[in-house]
Amino acid sequence: MRRLLPLLLLTLAAASPARADLHITRDHGGYIEEYKAKYQQIRDTHQRVIIDGICNSACTLVFGIVPMNKICVTPRASIGVHQAYYDKAFTFGMKVTSLEGTSELMSYYPDPLKDWIRRNGGLTTEMKKIKNGIELWKIVDPCPDAW
Repeated sequence: MRRLLPLLLLTLAAASPARADLHITRDHGGYIEEYKAKYQQIRDTHQRVIIDGICNSACTLVFGIVPMNKICVTPRASIGVHQAYYDKAFTFGMKVTSLEGTSELMSYYPDPLKDWIRRNGGLTTEMKKIKNGIELWKIVDPCPDAW
């Protein structure tokens, strides 16, 4: 019996889903579909997201997929937004704006982020950054010390 209890506890621990926070420290973005899948998995497994550095481009989809009460920012956090582009492999290496992709990005953003984007001239080809501080805290809460 003494040997059975540790084995039972080990089995229970292995059977329960692993849960870890996602720490974003230097994410310059990428393909929208990849980020949607990644963040849907984070959302579905009830993980928290701690933005502790750069979160640019498609990385910012986190704000529309993961519940906002599961996201926080540290003093090192910054986010950057811009219009979406077609894959350069299909545009002979040129940056070509995707109106559909840009519209999709905006559809995911929460209202406070949309409001900031509108107040700052809308999404353009240039990266617009929100660094930590009052403007970023209007969009997402600062991380509590307990995290």
